[in-house]
Amino acid sequence: MASDPLSATLFAVADPTRRGLLARLARGDSTVGELAEPYDMSVAAISKHLKVLENAGLISRGREAQWRPCHLEAEPLKAVAAWLTDFKEFWERNLDSLGDYLDAVQQNERSE
Repeated sequence: MASDPLSATLFAVADPTRRGLLARLARGDSTVGELAEPYDMSVAAISKHLKVLENAGLISRGREAQWRPCHLEAEPLKAVAAWLTDFKEFWERNLDSLGDYLDAVQQNERSE
């Protein structure tokens, strides 16, 4: 298992099913059964995915009588966004350089 929070979060969101579960929980709390409905897998399999998300701190589980809602805890995603910011700046610099190059090529073609 991941040794640091960022690695745990990235591991948790690496799976498309878990990303789908997080997207569903972004719309509001849901039970395991409700979360399992759109998937062609057992409630037990969904529960395993939820356990990974819970271990990464991305969800919490409540208790309201017989209803045990899962709740999105988005705080760990801030660390992912911060980490990705460096790459965003990298791509913006490279795309700006590409734009400058293309402008120079077009001006060169016009002057010929």
